[in-house]
Amino acid sequence: MKVKEIYNILDEISPFELQESWDNSGLQIGSSDDEVDRVVVSMDIDFELLSSLDVKTLVVTHHPLIFKGIKELDFSSYPSNLIKEFIKKDISLISMHTNFDKTHLNSYVAKKVLGFSSAICEDFICYFEVDKSFEEMVRLVKEAFSLEKVRVLKCKERIKSVALTTGAGGSLIKDVKADLFLTGDIKYHDAMEAKSLGLSLIDIEHYSSECFFGQILADELKKNQIEAIISSTKNPFGLI
Repeated sequence: MKVKEIYNILDEISPFELQESWDNSGLQIGSSDDEVDRVVVSMDIDFELLSSLDVKTLVVTHHPLIFKGIKELDFSSYPSNLIKEFIKKDISLISMHTNFDKTHLNSYVAKKVLGFSSAICEDFICYFEVDKSFEEMVRLVKEAFSLEKVRVLKCKERIKSVALTTGAGGSLIKDVKADLFLTGDIKYHDAMEAKSLGLSLIDIEHYSSECFFGQILADELKKNQIEAIISSTKNPFGLI
């Protein structure tokens, strides 16, 4: 099968035109006419995963390897060091980032992981109604994402409405209309802004909230008679 055939199927699953203007989803490495023997889906790509792949593999990641403009290919630095290996091994790369967030990932986490089947997604933000104490929401989040500890900002004792954005949603705080916002990579100034707005926060971590990408996409590809290998890169952070 050619890369462009799989690309077209991916575009039907989650149209690339939905990506944000600052994003870089789509074909990143390789040619549309390249033949591929297998498809591997993963949240990210690293040397450990790349070294395990055979030639004529197509990797579909959530996070784009090439995100900002590249002015030089210095093979001693990231991401050029990985790009070199892609080319040497004749491996192609497609990324599905903000388009997949909008069509699949946020909804899946809200409904399947957290269990709120009534969640309604508006672009990057999923909303759902609850009637729980802040502490009950903390316990639910920790259990759902298998987190031992979470960073929190408590502004309300009782939570009636929740907003969710997987990955890093700090830039959306001003747009959130809820009692509690669940997102990852929350910065100090994000928390200060939320506090001024009376918006409670629970940091669900970037990796933990998006690690479901591989399984979701593999299931979608299977509906199109394409068997994909799920390969999950590890969370680069550890706890000590």
